[in-house]
Amino acid sequence: MAFDIARLVGYGIVLLIIAYPLGHYMARVFGGESTWLTPVLRPVERVIYRLAGIDADQEMPWTVYAISLLLFNFACFTLLYLMLRLQGVLPLNPTHAVGMSPDLAFNTAVSFVSNTNWQAYAGETAASHLLQMAGFTWQNFISASTGVAIAIAFIRGLTRREVRAIGNFWVDLTRTWLYIMAPICIVLALFYVSQGTVQTLAAQVNVKTVEGAAQVLRVGPVASQEAIKELGTNGGGFFNANSAHPFENPTPLTDFLQVLAVLAIPAGLTFTFGKMSGNIKQGVVVFAAMALLFATSVGIMYGFERAGNPNLTRAGADQVASATQTGGNTEGKEVRFGIEESALYGSVTTVASNGAVDGSISSMTPLAGGMAMLNISLGEVVFGGVGAGLYGMLVFAILAVFIAGLMVGRTPEYLGKKIGPKEMKLAMFAVLALEAGILVLSAVAVVTPAGLAGRLSAGPHGLSEILYAFASGVGNNGSAFAGLNAGTLFYTTTVGIAMLIGRYLFIVPVLAIAGSMGAKKQVPPSAGTFPTDTPLFVGLLVGVVLIVGALTFFPVFALGPILEHLLMHSGVLF
Repeated sequence: MAFDIARLVGYGIVLLIIAYPLGHYMARVFGGESTWLTPVLRPVERVIYRLAGIDADQEMPWTVYAISLLLFNFACFTLLYLMLRLQGVLPLNPTHAVGMSPDLAFNTAVSFVSNTNWQAYAGETAASHLLQMAGFTWQNFISASTGVAIAIAFIRGLTRREVRAIGNFWVDLTRTWLYIMAPICIVLALFYVSQGTVQTLAAQVNVKTVEGAAQVLRVGPVASQEAIKELGTNGGGFFNANSAHPFENPTPLTDFLQVLAVLAIPAGLTFTFGKMSGNIKQGVVVFAAMALLFATSVGIMYGFERAGNPNLTRAGADQVASATQTGGNTEGKEVRFGIEESALYGSVTTVASNGAVDGSISSMTPLAGGMAMLNISLGEVVFGGVGAGLYGMLVFAILAVFIAGLMVGRTPEYLGKKIGPKEMKLAMFAVLALEAGILVLSAVAVVTPAGLAGRLSAGPHGLSEILYAFASGVGNNGSAFAGLNAGTLFYTTTVGIAMLIGRYLFIVPVLAIAGSMGAKKQVPPSAGTFPTDTPLFVGLLVGVVLIVGALTFFPVFALGPILEHLLMHSGVLF
């Protein structure tokens, strides 16, 4: 156990070592400053603008920025939808995958465009190589870059003075994938290949097992997708087993590198925020709040997984089952990774909007699985998706300073800008839209035959399967409790709607806040100003996230993972 804890602490230290310089690098990229890649990439950037007819010096008000983003995302959705429907007649289809049905194509296209990567299909059999590369991998870059672009536009809105423009969407998008995503992914993909991750245009490999039986192993361009899958907090795997599959995640070293890649950019963006705001402490505060919530999540998930299932460890239990629970809950775990790495992976990918898994979340103990669900339900702000986590947490920061302003009897201020009724309404709309989306869609599912028919389990675990699906959709996470039949018309449609709610009903209010804040004057701090760069504000920010997020879902969590935990200790299993 001591070694496990040391590895968890070591992960946090390595993440911080990477995040700080990466954050400063990203601030230089979006500030238009020279970087060590500029001599090579600036000519490429100029060619892209020239071919696309983009005036890189022309900035946009928030309305134009939002319209550009929405139209571009709609175009991406349309193109991907057509590829999904027509893949049976498109080239590079060695497995002869047929076109997807309209509802599944809708669900899948929305999934990848919204950076969710919810997969209601088995990738190795249902998607061609062309779709994996030109559809999914390309869209992984675009959807992740879109999230970062929004975060940078939001930072500009918070930090600029009396300026209505918040940047140029096309420039922010291009610089994200060209200067940040692509260079890192090239290095990651090459390293994954060196460790044994598959990268080929072949469809399969025929091998003989130890017993002499013939076996067909599906292969394909895996490493290139794996790199952006983690770095862009996308999460969609080439294989149905995702990162539990040895061709995606062959060694403990690749497992560690994957969880490091997931949080590298979200963590780094907090320091980008500090750098661009002119006060690095502001970024440190946001990082500290995220890190505190993340450490709590890892501790809870690891603790309950290490404790295991008492029904399989108490005296008199089945001896085989008892052996599998020695030292903790090993059900649903890859033996290459074990409990500690599985708990870390599960926590990392649910605090970020990354649906990747290296084990079964459904097989976790009830409160460990419930913690994964809570991570998503908080709004994916504990580091969160690339870009999305930062602007989500900054929305909570606006709510926190409003509460602090009420405490000291003054108009709330953040970064020298007064928070007015307009910003508060937009912030509350963004937060409540996500929570209502999860709860309303889950309620529909549990009272309709089509929704209930998708469950594998009855009782509280079955409720968790349904609730997790809609939390994952609205949270743009993409992971799932194993067992739910997500390929039915009911779930492909409703989860598709959930993903749209989670992505776009949050983005538009965020950009509107950015535009409103950017036009405001800065006011000098006074004796009544609540400082937002202190440990006290870290505590306030964490408290607001927990109060707004956790308490909203407590009643339904009490009927799901909490009840299942209590029943487990009474000897009742699901």
